[in-house]
Amino acid sequence: MKSPTNHDADMPLMAHFTELRTRLIRVIMVVIVVFLALVGFSRELYDFISNPLVALLPSQASLIATDVASGFLAPIKLTFFVSLFLTVPFIISQIWGFVSPALYKHEKHTALPLLLSSIILFYIGVAFAYFVVLVPALKFFVMFSPDNVLPMTDIQSYLDFVIKLFAVFGVMFEIPVATLLLVLMRIVSPKALASKRRYIIVGCFFIAAIVTPPDGASMLMLAVPMCLLFEFGLMMAKLLVKDSE
Repeated sequence: MKSPTNHDADMPLMAHFTELRTRLIRVIMVVIVVFLALVGFSRELYDFISNPLVALLPSQASLIATDVASGFLAPIKLTFFVSLFLTVPFIISQIWGFVSPALYKHEKHTALPLLLSSIILFYIGVAFAYFVVLVPALKFFVMFSPDNVLPMTDIQSYLDFVIKLFAVFGVMFEIPVATLLLVLMRIVSPKALASKRRYIIVGCFFIAAIVTPPDGASMLMLAVPMCLLFEFGLMMAKLLVKDSE
């Protein structure tokens, strides 16, 4: 089989930079187009992510804007992140188009499913954070507010909290892909991972305690899926290694 590096060797270095620049411009243009299409709905988008908190606040409480421009900037910032979120498949496809010529055929057959799986798992992680984790976490903060304190938060602070929560769960749901990569790259074997299961589980709970809001429910809602995702990744790694032997 012809080595994929032959094509790279024949291709001038500047041609690589030109292709990279072209793909980067495509990504920027697509993100801008999606952003412009959504910017007219920026207030509705912010209402969508703030509704879980507003529903929990007392009747006389609401979200507030402590900065003159935050009422405008927070929805715009959210719209930008939503645009990035929606264009992740296109961004990944551009990355794949740039690196795939340098891969062998059998490497492509392995890498492409991993890329598709990583996209799907990221979306599942964000959806899990919004539909399962967000409300219990907000209930914890509202419930433990002192009686003489009216719970209200700045719209920018709330947006930062939500983005962090979504990003954490989106990244943590990539554990099966990370596990498979470690095994396929021969960095660690499935047997070694299985033997260190107890330490990995403790590590999952430790990471969940650090990155989630300071309540037990949120920690468990991240730690338990992390452990299950690790077991799923380990199971798939064992099957792949067995098939390749």
